[in-house]
Amino acid sequence: MKDISEAPRVAVITGASAGVGRAVAQQFAARGWRIGLIARGRAGLEGARADVDAAGGEAMVLPADVADAAALDDAARAVMDRWGRIDLWINAAMATVLAPVSQVTPDEFQRVTAVTYLGQVFGAQAALRHMRPQGHGTIVSIGSALAYRGIPLQAPYCAAKFATRGFMDSLRTELLHENSPIRLTEIHLPAVNTPQFDWARNKMPRKAQPVPPIHSPEAIARAVYRASLDAPREVWLAGSAVKAILGDAAAPALVDRILSSQGYSGQQTDEAATPRPDNLFAPMDADRDYGASGSFGDEARPHVAAYRPARLRAGAAAIACAVGFGILRTVLDRKTRP
Repeated sequence: MKDISEAPRVAVITGASAGVGRAVAQQFAARGWRIGLIARGRAGLEGARADVDAAGGEAMVLPADVADAAALDDAARAVMDRWGRIDLWINAAMATVLAPVSQVTPDEFQRVTAVTYLGQVFGAQAALRHMRPQGHGTIVSIGSALAYRGIPLQAPYCAAKFATRGFMDSLRTELLHENSPIRLTEIHLPAVNTPQFDWARNKMPRKAQPVPPIHSPEAIARAVYRASLDAPREVWLAGSAVKAILGDAAAPALVDRILSSQGYSGQQTDEAATPRPDNLFAPMDADRDYGASGSFGDEARPHVAAYRPARLRAGAAAIACAVGFGILRTVLDRKTRP
């Protein structure tokens, strides 16, 4: 068997032509990784290749639709044929439709589900077919706070992110049952300034925007790089994601009410929407490179905090135990008083 211990590490990134996937590719390239770039848009992929080369990495362009399981298998085999290993597979591809449920067609629901959910499933399966024989590897799911809390006007996307989280839970338990060395991690994102809001299908009356606070894709990519190497079970990025997740866990009915009144305006600018192409069924970056960032750079924060939910839950449990102990002690003190 060929000794690959000293060879440069290899990452495969889906959704690599733009947005978070594009920024993540730049981060790994700057550390000398070899990177398989998967997306549909040829111009975006070539732009990503140029970014990787400029940063000091080595790129392989792999045009594929993540909704096509066979295409992802072919991409994984091409990476193995060229570099002999896949150390890391990052599923970052996504699609969405911004519209009330009543206005989303069956084919739109199917397409968002195929890309945003099944794309993660097929990517993980393609990675596992090579990670199992090689005896190591990490699979990263780029998720969202919306994997824990659904919001209005993005039901197909939220449902797909919920489904992905359930899939990752199931797969994790199977790997533990096998005593597998393969690691899984989920990274749940806040609002990010990506081209998504310039090319997602939008049926709202006004132009789409990420729900503030907004973060730069470069800030997210730095956090993804660190989490991919550490591979904790989960990472939540930004206080806004933590608030959304924990707030829903504590008072879901209250969050329902808040989103019913603020969730519509928060996802729209003041500018009226005009007819434009979108990327749901065909790539927008086939002939134009959109890059990593979208149209909200002036509002995007350059840094993001990373939270380990295991630590947050441990802290909450410690506080609850301390409060419970205090209450118990008070009760016992009262009972023992003469």
